[in-house]
Amino acid sequence: MTPYVLTVDARTQDLRAADHLLLTLAAELALPEGTFGCTHLVRDDRPRVTVSLALDSERALHAAREGLLRMGHEVTDGAPDETGRAVLYPGADTLTGTVTIADVLSRTAIDRVTVLGTPAAPDPSTRLVTRDHVRPQWLNGELALTTMPAAGGTLIPFEVPNPTPCCADH
Repeated sequence: MTPYVLTVDARTQDLRAADHLLLTLAAELALPEGTFGCTHLVRDDRPRVTVSLALDSERALHAAREGLLRMGHEVTDGAPDETGRAVLYPGADTLTGTVTIADVLSRTAIDRVTVLGTPAAPDPSTRLVTRDHVRPQWLNGELALTTMPAAGGTLIPFEVPNPTPCCADH
């Protein structure tokens, strides 16, 4: 990650709203292509989801800060933690449909792909059915995508695009 990081606390309560906020900010602020946008779960007296923007230059940082403040957002320097869940990252737009693990690692900022419950990395030729929703997470300075086995020897991202809310049937 870069030293040019801002956090926005829009008092968002869920990941879907935070994802939408990041995508909206990227468009409205015309963020540079190498920008990382992450969600962060804040567990304090006011649990919420904040978002961070990691930019590639001080100039981009100042432009983003000014735009965010004009929009009325609460902005602080730095990231709330080192384990953000990436929504915006280089190559994210290439992860649609079905791609190979080799494509994921060569076309995007994702450093590592793991398979839940398996110690070995997946074969580079293994197909990943993205469901157009790939959210890697920063772990020990690497952007890591956790996947799980699916039909036909494929993998899918561990995080589902439209999770069922807890107690949805009550």
